[in-house]
Amino acid sequence: MLLRDGRTAHLRPIVPEDADGLVQFYAQVSDESKYYRFFAPMPTLSEKDVHRFTHVDHQDRVAFVLTVAERITAVGRYDVIERGEAEVAFLVQDGHQGRGMGQLLLEHLAQAGRERGVHRFVAEVLPDNQRMIQVFREQGYQVTGGWDEGVMHLEFDIDPTDTAIGVMQAREHRAEAASIEAFLSARSVAIIGASRRTDTIGSVLVRNLVLGDYGGKVYVVNPAAGSVSGMPAYPTVGDIPDEVDVAIVAVPADAVQDVVLDCAAKGVQGLIVISSGFAETGDEGRQRQRRLVGLARSYGLRLIGPNCLGVINTAADISLNASLSPVMPGRGRAGFFCQSGALGTAILTQVRNRGLGLSTFVSAGNRADVSGNDLLQYWEEDDATEVILLYLESIGNPRKFSRIARRVSRSKPIIAVRSGRSTQGVPMGQMVHTIAAPQEAVDEMFRQAGVIQVDTLDELFDVAQLLAHQPLPGGSRVAVVGNSDALGLLAADAATAAGLTVARSTSLGSDATAEDFEDALDAAIDDDLVDSVLALYIPPLNAGGEAVADVFAAVGEQSEKPLVSTFLGREGVPELLRVPDLAGNTAGRGSVPSYSSVEDAVRALARVVGYAAWLARDDDGGRSLEGIDNVAAGRMLNRVLKDSPEGRELTFEEVGELLGHYGIEVWDRIPVGSLDEAVSAAERLGWDVVLKATAESMRQRPDLAHVWRQIDDAEEMRDAWESLTELTKGATGDFVVQKNAAPGVPVAIGGIEDPFFGPAIWFSVSGPLTDLVGDRAYRIPPLTALDAAETVRAIKAAPLLFGHRGSEPVDVAAVEDLVRRVAQLKNDLMQVCAVDLGLVHATRDGVSVLNATARVEPVVDPRSDWFVRRLNAPSEV
Repeated sequence: MLLRDGRTAHLRPIVPEDADGLVQFYAQVSDESKYYRFFAPMPTLSEKDVHRFTHVDHQDRVAFVLTVAERITAVGRYDVIERGEAEVAFLVQDGHQGRGMGQLLLEHLAQAGRERGVHRFVAEVLPDNQRMIQVFREQGYQVTGGWDEGVMHLEFDIDPTDTAIGVMQAREHRAEAASIEAFLSARSVAIIGASRRTDTIGSVLVRNLVLGDYGGKVYVVNPAAGSVSGMPAYPTVGDIPDEVDVAIVAVPADAVQDVVLDCAAKGVQGLIVISSGFAETGDEGRQRQRRLVGLARSYGLRLIGPNCLGVINTAADISLNASLSPVMPGRGRAGFFCQSGALGTAILTQVRNRGLGLSTFVSAGNRADVSGNDLLQYWEEDDATEVILLYLESIGNPRKFSRIARRVSRSKPIIAVRSGRSTQGVPMGQMVHTIAAPQEAVDEMFRQAGVIQVDTLDELFDVAQLLAHQPLPGGSRVAVVGNSDALGLLAADAATAAGLTVARSTSLGSDATAEDFEDALDAAIDDDLVDSVLALYIPPLNAGGEAVADVFAAVGEQSEKPLVSTFLGREGVPELLRVPDLAGNTAGRGSVPSYSSVEDAVRALARVVGYAAWLARDDDGGRSLEGIDNVAAGRMLNRVLKDSPEGRELTFEEVGELLGHYGIEVWDRIPVGSLDEAVSAAERLGWDVVLKATAESMRQRPDLAHVWRQIDDAEEMRDAWESLTELTKGATGDFVVQKNAAPGVPVAIGGIEDPFFGPAIWFSVSGPLTDLVGDRAYRIPPLTALDAAETVRAIKAAPLLFGHRGSEPVDVAAVEDLVRRVAQLKNDLMQVCAVDLGLVHATRDGVSVLNATARVEPVVDPRSDWFVRRLNAPSEV
């Protein structure tokens, strides 16, 4: 996990083998801290104390240790004193106090307690121990207290309240941002593996740092050379006389671990491992990479790579090119995270050719430690970064990405291109799980988070150059101004196809002057019915277009509406269309982006219009859902799993009980095994019933899900029984009799739990046609009222709910409420790996759940990263 200063530490349960380490730890604690912990002088621990502290049952007595460089630096524990209540205490070495270790211990002890039935912590604290009191009060819990013989008695519930989770996430944000700051603002860099040969990786790294006018100190490490590139070479990083912030490692893979130990001893803060030969090479390389990450983290180091291109910071006072790229991009407003080392140089070349400019660039390679989530945390507070660009080959922690991106997108647009979308594939070097959730669910995660997801790198830059230089549009109405009728028609067609509205179109003719363009652009921008302007310019013969370019740049700089162009078919931000920037960026705010085709320009504008609409959503969450008892639902599922540890399908009655805890009523149905039983059941229900196959039969024969007969008397029941008996041959299970629902629209709502991706829900109109055409909307729980409304309207068949072709509209509000309840169930209950309300009748009077199934399985990953901070463990796949 990350500490407050961005360095790493390892938290684990205490074990009996920690006895010697505990004694050594205690010897480094001051007398004052010992007194605060034990309320009496206690210079050493007795053998009895050591045994008691290191031998716990991990149930009623739980203890964790925090280690750095494999040495214990902090200890935290709780002991249950009565059912549901435990006393908590921790001790941090004085040299590590102030790094947030106590807060981390308390977070993890609280999570361990919740998992073991503890809901309340108590603590005895001396009034002078203000650090301890502050830890408790700043954790986000409601702390109450009193006095007893000069000792403060503190009590607080450890339920993960919104306040407590918010505190945890704010600390996570600061720590992860600090860890990236150490790389990108390094004041001293050591290149380990630098060589006198000009064609080696180490030599390229030295050359790029020096020629890039790096503002810090550069050191080279080579045990076989006295100097490299005219600079003194040191045998090891430990021999460097000054401090080293970051080490760039370019040695053979099997030598990297020794370098980690040297850097840890030197006090280096971060490693950039350029070396290849790790997970991208196969099983042996994966094991080597796993050991590398574990070793680096255990000694407090964060790591970028391995097999990466490096990092770049274009800030004038830093000018850091700690990468293999000979291209140092111009200064700009966009931060770029790229997982691919191989594509990095090509990407930076394209950035330069477009005149885009970057604030920072990070190539993570195999992404063994530092990930896109860390960069999002850093860029959120980075004043130099206004637009965030992501090239993703995998997502190490989708749930965390969604949570952070939702927050960051509110202040800074995120544009992402994700390779392998169609296959959900993962490159060999990326040691992460493959996402089993449907692609549509993953895409929806991006959309709900406000991320602008594009299909290609070219489109990523198309959108970026618009967001980095022009204001956001206020709507989807666009004006087209140009000197070509043909281009104007193409632009109008493209805009309509992209969901934009052409509110104004002005054709100036091929002989239009700069003054003509200025007048037309001013008129379009002043039009209240226009939200953005597309300017099209093809020069007449023997004309260069400089005067028109001056007009574009002047209008773009002054306009509060976005102006995009196809200027001479150029791509990027041409110098003629740039506005000077006092901060030294490549192009100033107001510079006009140009596109090689009108289709590219319109597509980029449409993406930005969509992002602006997402920002403008008035989502206050809606009214809270009533009638939900997630605690009772969880207890019910725990009883099921106690009897069936491997998991199983719930019975219809159990499904009804489960949904009932979420305010969802399932229509009664009566299982029948003979014609006489069917007639008797129908009489009990008052006839007007349906006869259909059981859920068990439908699982074996999905074609039976929509086969039933409406019945009003005994004769019809006899005919239906004979007919359905013939149809269901080969399927086990009886029939069921159920009250017939009023005419309406059949819909279906379901949810899944991907162990890696997390929960997702879907909504559709019920029936085989939906499965055939894939007309299903996915969302990521929990859902607000606005989310639910958008979900219901997202499917192509949505008009059926609103009175299509004169039919009676249904109670859409009831449908939305049901969608929210299913989403809340999936958000709360990880044990429910699948829930399917396969047949819900929506009518003008509400909704009726006619059929529902669910399956429960033991929880593999309890989503504990929602309630405690921790770094992803290197994957075992």
